[in-house]
Amino acid sequence: MAEPVDHDVVVVGGGPVGLMTACELALAGVRVAVVERRTDVDPTIKAIGLHIPSVEAFQRRGLLPALLDAQRRHARELLATLPRRADLGRVPMASGIAGHFAGITVPRALVDYADPDFGAAWSRDMMPVSQQALEAILADRAVALGAQLRQGAEMVKFTDDGDGVDVELDSGERWRCGWLVGADGGRSAVRRGAGFAFPGTDPEITGHQAVVEFADPEVLTPGWNRTENGIYVYTPLPGRILTVEMDGPPADRNTPVTHAELQDSVRRVSKTGVTITSVRSATRFTDHARQASTYVRGRVVLAGDAAHVHSPFGGQGLNLGLGDALNLGWKLAATVRGWAPDGLLDTYTRERHPVGAWVLDWTRAQIALMRLDPLTESLRRIVGDLVATPDGATHMAKKLSGVLQKYDLPGDHPLVGRSAPDPGGRLAEALRTGRAVLTGPRADAGAARADRLVHVESDAPMLVRPDGYVAWAGTAPGDTAGLEEALRRWLGDS
Repeated sequence: MAEPVDHDVVVVGGGPVGLMTACELALAGVRVAVVERRTDVDPTIKAIGLHIPSVEAFQRRGLLPALLDAQRRHARELLATLPRRADLGRVPMASGIAGHFAGITVPRALVDYADPDFGAAWSRDMMPVSQQALEAILADRAVALGAQLRQGAEMVKFTDDGDGVDVELDSGERWRCGWLVGADGGRSAVRRGAGFAFPGTDPEITGHQAVVEFADPEVLTPGWNRTENGIYVYTPLPGRILTVEMDGPPADRNTPVTHAELQDSVRRVSKTGVTITSVRSATRFTDHARQASTYVRGRVVLAGDAAHVHSPFGGQGLNLGLGDALNLGWKLAATVRGWAPDGLLDTYTRERHPVGAWVLDWTRAQIALMRLDPLTESLRRIVGDLVATPDGATHMAKKLSGVLQKYDLPGDHPLVGRSAPDPGGRLAEALRTGRAVLTGPRADAGAARADRLVHVESDAPMLVRPDGYVAWAGTAPGDTAGLEEALRRWLGDS
């Protein structure tokens, strides 16, 4: 007889990825606990934007109003600083930019937003929401759904015996769980403890990112700037500064960033005598790019930065991790609850690993294009010319926004593997339950799986997985060819 468990799943890491995973599991009725060593919100500046697939995911779980409220609060906080900023007149208007690639900006005016790939997405752009606000929204959601959130606790040891996982906390407390999810960042203790292979490329840069106050901000040029010593990005609102130096990785990433270290880096790269008067938050980063060979090993699963690390350029990391959580959550829940068809959890690695590999390539290419030698400068001019064309700008905008993301799923219909279209919003409402959705065909086509499937009347026949991706689509109203096979593949036997 299997040993009883304290939790079906323990998630290590209470950032956005860990919390989103917990929300998905709890929504499906799984007993889940989140272990997070922090007790306070990390003020370090991190990701500040959600891409289209992430915004769609929040909409499909009923969290869009909370996101919009956080966005409005963020905008008010920024606007409140306007009277104190004398240098705002020199800030390039972000509204004219659809993103950047290695600091080469994508002109919004050249992007063809009528392109079918943008489809009926709720938003065509990134939604600016701070990671801190996102964590607060997801923490409230997880607790409301019944997840246990243990802050100020750290996992120190675990053992996977094949039937479950024994977890030990720094308090001496011991838990037995069915599955362990590592969402504990790039230096993941879960990944190391479980023995996941983590191949990749070594770093070549040292980056600093901080929110500061300057005594003489007028000596800095807003936007992306390249000098012979490196790259700096200055955003006067709200005093955000980023530097990149191409002289190898930092000697020690674990020690706190000092005022003197940051001051020296900004002066060296900007080639100015600018003076930092105060530091609100500061962090180092580098560009090592690594990815776990598989995301599942025994009863241990990885998500987010625990599964893949890369430089932050392009703002892909947070959104990549959230995509992991959405893909993993319903599959692990189905496994815990016992109705998962054979091999369902294996599709987590199969579907998400290629997306992670693309992001690593995307960030490596940007580092290559940031180098400071004359050959790279020539290449930047050529890439810049391509991005400054309608086709180039549209392609880059589609890549940056995430609308090209597609899973390689069985089926010939062009919608299969893509995020489901939802022009009327009824699909998003149905997906709030965390169950799959069948549109079009008669309700009794999936009636035997009512515990994991809901029906929406529509002229467009589709089977939409709980993560919002199309698993099957018919060619005409009433078409059910291949539907039963898709139901068995993704939702198990009736």
